[in-house]
Amino acid sequence: MRFMRSSIFRSCGLLAVLTSAALAQTSSNDPRQELFNLREDVRLLTQRVGEMSLTVEQLNRDNSSLQAKASQSFVTLEQLNSAIATINRTTQAALTDQKRETLEQVSARIEKLAKQTQAAIDAVAKSQATRPAVQTSFSEEFPKEGINYTVQTGDTLSGIAKKNGAKLSDIRNANKITDDSKVRVGQTLFIPQSK
Repeated sequence: MRFMRSSIFRSCGLLAVLTSAALAQTSSNDPRQELFNLREDVRLLTQRVGEMSLTVEQLNRDNSSLQAKASQSFVTLEQLNSAIATINRTTQAALTDQKRETLEQVSARIEKLAKQTQAAIDAVAKSQATRPAVQTSFSEEFPKEGINYTVQTGDTLSGIAKKNGAKLSDIRNANKITDDSKVRVGQTLFIPQSK
């Protein structure tokens, strides 16, 4: 019976390791929900193991009862060993089934998380592919005369160019602007203007 208890506790340890591994690989849009689901699975498994422990204890009591009756009746040691072996086989089969079911559930969740992660990676890759190229080199071919302009709320670089009758590319080159969206309110820009 000690062997059965240690087997059950080893199974609990294995289930805890598998659950921890699943948690470590969790990377989804709602990690709190996945964590809650995994905790619920662990709680249910712990409950099942507790039930199995109670069953083992009941079997121990039954065994003790049988031993007491054996002293009063003519039950052979071979019959007792056979009954215990049957109980051990039944318990081991139940534990094996439970482990298999748990592994299937964990595998399904890991596969689902892998698909969600891949979809997120694909979405990021797609958004990176559609971003406009960043200008990294600038030309000195722009009018050297012009005015200073302070960026106001609601201004865009193209709007500033239109408002001042300047070329957008000249403003970018003169101010070394790599990203039009990085222009901020209060910033002073040099606006090149042709004669």
